[in-house]
Amino acid sequence: MGSTPRTLRNPWLPSGIASVLAASAILLAPIAAAPSDDTMRCGTRLVSEGDGKDKVRTLCGEPTSISQAGYVGGPGYLPNYYNGPFDYAYAWSGWTALPVEIWTYNLGPSKLLRKLRFVGDELEEIRTNGYGY
Repeated sequence: MGSTPRTLRNPWLPSGIASVLAASAILLAPIAAAPSDDTMRCGTRLVSEGDGKDKVRTLCGEPTSISQAGYVGGPGYLPNYYNGPFDYAYAWSGWTALPVEIWTYNLGPSKLLRKLRFVGDELEEIRTNGYGY
């Protein structure tokens, strides 16, 4: 008897849709792998959230503008060196006010403005904000 080979097919999808979905997944993969706003390229180097002001200034140069955005509070912690460098203890009962600064880097009219938010000395957030001037 001559039998024809059976092809496996998903009974829930029409035959053409499965191939369209597979092609879409392949084409959209680079978009999912695009870098997020938690890093900023300065020449050939990257700065990322958690870096200090001195590192950002060294790698990226002086910002176009610096604005004071107020203060945020946090508990007063200091390192407890008796138990190692990563053990923190209350230094006093109360809150410490940390200054918040917004650094703006204008990279020109063909590139996006970058706004870096520092809390104390630590880079907390990197945002893009329209094209430069």
